[in-house]
Amino acid sequence: MNSAMKSIIWASALLASATTITVARADEPAPSRPPIDKCVWERLTDKNVGMAAWAQRCDFGFRQIHFEFAGNALAIKYSDGGAADPLVEVFDIISGETAEAALQRLFLDKTDKAISARCVLAPYTEGTVPAVVKRYTFSPDAAYAKELKALADPNEVPEPPCGDWGEMPDGIQYFEVPAGEGRKVLFVRIGQDEPLFDEQTLRVLPAS
Repeated sequence: MNSAMKSIIWASALLASATTITVARADEPAPSRPPIDKCVWERLTDKNVGMAAWAQRCDFGFRQIHFEFAGNALAIKYSDGGAADPLVEVFDIISGETAEAALQRLFLDKTDKAISARCVLAPYTEGTVPAVVKRYTFSPDAAYAKELKALADPNEVPEPPCGDWGEMPDGIQYFEVPAGEGRKVLFVRIGQDEPLFDEQTLRVLPAS
């Protein structure tokens, strides 16, 4: 194979890649905080997923950590671990739906009916919420919350009252309706510690 043909194949492979590491444009938000020690911020975008995010690439010597897009999600990958773990999932809003209706649909699809019937959509207001986005969670309704309070053991961490897609008693997660032209909603898993992705500057890409 001659050098010209190799160059064409290489260029085609680069164009075919949907996930890219980019230098942020002047109109894009910068990371909202400094990286942790041994890490650097990089801007990731994926046209197929329809999302852009700042995420940290880390080298601790014994372990390297980076982020990649997998399926419909921004996922974290550990050099000494298995498959990448999705932390921010991206879902389409169906034509004719409001964002809130899309959240209800997703929650009902992913949650046992006996639980989902007792949980309600509520604004998520913990921490700093960027002005351009809306965050939501699913919480127990008044009667369900009263029952849970009566049964609570102060020495134990309770199970998530609204399942894996609702509020978490020992961590942070929520649905997010981002700004922008894309008809999408996000499900964001923060966990217990400050995440290695920047939850404050997640962006949905404009529909192509």
